[in-house]
Amino acid sequence: MSDVVHYQDFDELMYLIDKSSVKYNKRKIKKAYEFANLAHGDQRRVSGVPYILHPTSVACIVAEMGMDTDSVVAALLHDTVEDTAVTLEEVKVNFGEDVMNLVDGLTKISKIVYTDREERQAENVRKMLIAMSNDIRVIIVKLADRVHNMRTIECVKEQKRRDKALECMEVYAPIAHRLGMKAIKDELEDLSMRYLDPIGYAEIERQLQLTENERNAFIEQIKRKILDKIGFSIPHVTISGRVKSVVSIYRKTIMQGRDMDQIFDVFAVRVIVNTIADCYNVLGIVHDIFTPVQNRFKDYIASPKSNMYQSLHTTVFDKNGIPFEVQIRTYEMHHTAEYGIAAHWKYKLKLRGKQDSLDENLNWIRQVLEEQNASDDKTEIVKTIKYDLSQNEVYVFTPKGDIINLPAGSTVIDMAYAIHSGVGNRMVGAKVNGRIVPIDYKVKSSDIVEILTQKEGTGPKRDWLKIVKTNSARSKIRQWFKKERREENITEGKAMFEHELKKAGMQFAEEDLEECLQPIIQRHYCNSLDDFYASIGYGGIQLWKIMPRVKEIYTKKYKKSEEAPQPINEERTPKRKKHVGSGVTVEGLDDCLIKFSRCCNPLPGDEIIGYITRGFGVSIHKRSCTNVPADLSACEEPERWVNAHWDEEINESFQSTLEIVCNDRTGFLADVTRELSNMRIFIHMLNSRELKDNQAMVTVTIEINNMDHLRSVMAHLAQINGIVSITRI
Repeated sequence: MSDVVHYQDFDELMYLIDKSSVKYNKRKIKKAYEFANLAHGDQRRVSGVPYILHPTSVACIVAEMGMDTDSVVAALLHDTVEDTAVTLEEVKVNFGEDVMNLVDGLTKISKIVYTDREERQAENVRKMLIAMSNDIRVIIVKLADRVHNMRTIECVKEQKRRDKALECMEVYAPIAHRLGMKAIKDELEDLSMRYLDPIGYAEIERQLQLTENERNAFIEQIKRKILDKIGFSIPHVTISGRVKSVVSIYRKTIMQGRDMDQIFDVFAVRVIVNTIADCYNVLGIVHDIFTPVQNRFKDYIASPKSNMYQSLHTTVFDKNGIPFEVQIRTYEMHHTAEYGIAAHWKYKLKLRGKQDSLDENLNWIRQVLEEQNASDDKTEIVKTIKYDLSQNEVYVFTPKGDIINLPAGSTVIDMAYAIHSGVGNRMVGAKVNGRIVPIDYKVKSSDIVEILTQKEGTGPKRDWLKIVKTNSARSKIRQWFKKERREENITEGKAMFEHELKKAGMQFAEEDLEECLQPIIQRHYCNSLDDFYASIGYGGIQLWKIMPRVKEIYTKKYKKSEEAPQPINEERTPKRKKHVGSGVTVEGLDDCLIKFSRCCNPLPGDEIIGYITRGFGVSIHKRSCTNVPADLSACEEPERWVNAHWDEEINESFQSTLEIVCNDRTGFLADVTRELSNMRIFIHMLNSRELKDNQAMVTVTIEINNMDHLRSVMAHLAQINGIVSITRI
């Protein structure tokens, strides 16, 4: 879907519609194009092309997926309400209520304004899931919009490219995967990785190009061998070859430290036939021609994936010992594998029986929304998308033969909660394949798991929060503690909070505490200090997230007061220095407003340069910043770039962001915050995410004085157990 052009015009859209098997209302589509073209008028994209080419290109992607007329019309109109003077009522009058609802759903996703990036992203995802639950076509058009934006994103500034690419990788690609839309998912991941790690991406592309001729010859040879054997006995066979996607190879080489020759399925051959019986006949022939690799056969026809994917997968060796994968499926399975829920939407229009199947595959949307509504942490929904939906899956059986799909690495506790929250809450143990297993046992595909329960159980254990893999199970455990153990949660949470205050050298006056913490209490939807403590106790509020804000409140409250309570540590927490832009001299300009660019966050010791902005003074960049032209004389306005240098004496503090890659383990974040606290370093922002191969990445923004100070901080952090690398970004 991503092969040729970045922008497509109306003639190309009509060509796709004419050759499609779907019966389109071409008059309505043409009217929508003319309406959108008039509304957008002279608007242009960042690249300079007319804006109307973007919605037209999105409509082409939607038509390629075989969606209906209203979906194509909504794609053409999706930016009109947001970016022009057009109203929803005008859309309804001209194109009907269905189109209005689709455009409304797409517009709501984009119009939310939040100061906190995580909350903004979480609210975007929540709105998107609500729109999906009402009409799945909303997300199909939205995904097409994201695909086209990523195809044309090279004109956007580097930091924005990286932000959009990360959002696509963490949110939109997992959703496309869960909806079975492989073509969309693969393209979003591929385009995103190109901007997130251009060096690693280019290296894999280089290795693939070096072996392209040999690879093509190998695939053609395999295709001929299979076709020679099955061509006469099985009718209407289509065989194609492919190389594993760059992102898939990236994950198995760069992220797991493996060589290309250690990946069994770099090469793959796909055989498409008419019937399920033909699939199994082809499998027998393939195993007769080539030597199967043990434990590398998967039957997704008998046990489909949760995203509706069906196929037979087997890995075999050719006569020279080269491994490759063979995928065998029917034409209908192939269409579903590529377009997922979009393919099933067409069946919904034609066959009543498919409606139940479609609704069943969308139950996960409602489940995610229910869990998020019950959670105090409104960013929990993003974690569920990033981690639960994006993982490889295992397929586990109940004793009755029902199939439960779980993310790889899930435990028997995760399975219990996947069956029902009541089963998880009453769980006392588990049997796998007839044997009692530990509570932290990680289930494997084809395991038969029996959850042992008791009617009057004591409920889940707090330690389970550290054991479970899925955010869904973690959320349900927290909800149980929230409802059933309030007093215990208050006691536990208060002790945990006071411990953190003591470590940070802070002590609020008792009569001031609730008033001081009111902004944090309200932000987490708590009604009182006891609610706040209870939420900490059952895990709804994570202390490492709120402590930087608590420290800000403490400093503001007591920095000038002589009546401040004596901290438990005798040394007073250092006061933050207000950054007002001093410490830099700009040649040729006196008393000008100085601000430091956030795209590169220059520090004393970096080579710097100034850029005269319109109305906002001089913006200071690192000379090596990607936004600074390599050849200033060749840029559009070279006179706006001015020489700048650091003063000899600088009494300011600066923000710097570090990316810390580590071996994932319990307590690592606590070690990082403790080390920074011991060095009296103020933390502006701290978050973490899981990586592959049992690693994690911690991103922390801290306040430091200069490059020497930063090097000292990095050296201290490097001594923490489990650190793999520390990079300034």
